Amino acid sequence: MSHVNARLTVRGRALLVERVLVDRRPVSHVAKELGVSRQCAHRWVRRFLESGQAGLVDRSSRPQSSPNRTTHDREAAVLAARRELRLGPMRIAAVTGVPARTVSRILSRHDIPPLAWCDPLTGQLIRASRATANRYERERPGELVHIDVKKLGRIPDGGGWRATGQTTRNHTSRRDKTPIGFDYIHAVIDDHSRLAYAEIHDDEKGTTAAGVLLRAAEFFASHGIPQIERVISDNAFAYRNSTHFKNAVAAIGAQQHFIKPHCPWTNGKVERLNRTLATEWAYRQVFTSNQARRDALAPWLQHYNNERIHTGIRATPISRVSPTS
Repeated sequence: MSHVNARLTVRGRALLVERVLVDRRPVSHVAKELGVSRQCAHRWVRRFLESGQAGLVDRSSRPQSSPNRTTHDREAAVLAARRELRLGPMRIAAVTGVPARTVSRILSRHDIPPLAWCDPLTGQLIRASRATANRYERERPGELVHIDVKKLGRIPDGGGWRATGQTTRNHTSRRDKTPIGFDYIHAVIDDHSRLAYAEIHDDEKGTTAAGVLLRAAEFFASHGIPQIERVISDNAFAYRNSTHFKNAVAAIGAQQHFIKPHCPWTNGKVERLNRTLATEWAYRQVFTSNQARRDALAPWLQHYNNERIHTGIRATPISRVSPTS
């Protein structure tokens, strides 16, 4: 099968060879008729004389030898790091010393699926993913912040089914039928720097969201973002209908904006933060109590803002903030 930009298919190459070798026509005339160069025409004639009809089929462009290809040992180290640490190419590069682009090629060569397609605990493939091509980024910190709430089921004392090893059927037959409820993670992230702030609460009411926004503004101010200009959220009741939240937006001197209904990618930066929270904090390890998971949030946010390389900006969020002092 010829490549998409080829002027001649296998049948066209055979026609060229027939006109040159059987009809005895000049190569330059046949090449002009078929829209190829004389050099191209001579090449197909030569390949036919050497290999017959098989010579008219496209050959692989892969070289016979690749002396600069990554060694098997380094490839094995990359695959082991991906399997054990479940990190992306940039962070695997920091661990193994293999350049990030080479890591990407190795993972692709071995058909390793993206992290977003895999279970965060086991690394097994569980789903496909779709990404939008519509991307944007504000020019300066504080110009726009995204806010959202993620709901997580609480962990019973002693751990859930992941800790006990129970199947779903056994888990539903536990003696204590009292509902343990949910934790609501209120997250706020700056569009330009990706500096993030999050709190865990027992509800997603407007009063709670308003308090989170005010404290997030204080957090951003202490890290070099003195003014928040716009706040964008989805159309949840707490954001669109709560007087407390509207007053909080006004109190920090910002304008409130909402995403288009059924278009969550418009609020994509905080949606992506929610997924990162789930994979790298909430479900990164097996917790034996809900409080243990709550206590792990603050250290993880410290790591996220100050140490973790954000692949979207290829730097740490704190490095994109200009300190005021």
